[in-house]
Amino acid sequence: MNTSLFFLAVVAAVAADKIPDFVVPGRCPVVDEKSLFDEQIPNHPKYAGVWYEIALTNNPYQLLKQCVRNEYSFDGNKFIAKSTGINADGNLMKRNGQILPMPLGDPHLSVDYEGSWIAPYVILDTDYENFSCIYSCTEYNFGYYSDFSFIFSRSPSLSDQYLRRCEAAFKGDRRRRLSFRRQSRKSL
Repeated sequence: MNTSLFFLAVVAAVAADKIPDFVVPGRCPVVDEKSLFDEQIPNHPKYAGVWYEIALTNNPYQLLKQCVRNEYSFDGNKFIAKSTGINADGNLMKRNGQILPMPLGDPHLSVDYEGSWIAPYVILDTDYENFSCIYSCTEYNFGYYSDFSFIFSRSPSLSDQYLRRCEAAFKGDRRRRLSFRRQSRKSL
């Protein structure tokens, strides 16, 4: 599993005293994932469709840097994900993946894109029609964790009222302040 490979890379970085800046001391915040997931499962078909990435926290594994458009189709169990956007070199890039229930039964979805590892995909808040606030946190041995957050919209822009709802969802029991980078919109 690619998660094991990532864990070994983190352990090697810790051993070399070069911890990546997105891996920080502490633990993931407490989130009632079971209640969220139980509420969301019957609504998964409504989550399908197009989602535009509006903002995200620093994420070195996000290869699409601008104009990110995610198309999710739901097959009754998982979402097939097709994402397009502009990479760091300014070229159009496509990525394929899936969003599915966690393989080990944790009460949230997981995201699995080609060339990456499986990571938690926790929908903290969504109205299914306008916005979605996604959070991913992974704990490692030695008391470290990494977390990433995304704000999605059904259109290429998002009203401030929905941005504020996501900001409130991300505050919850946060130990560190999340700093979002807004997506710029170039024409494709």
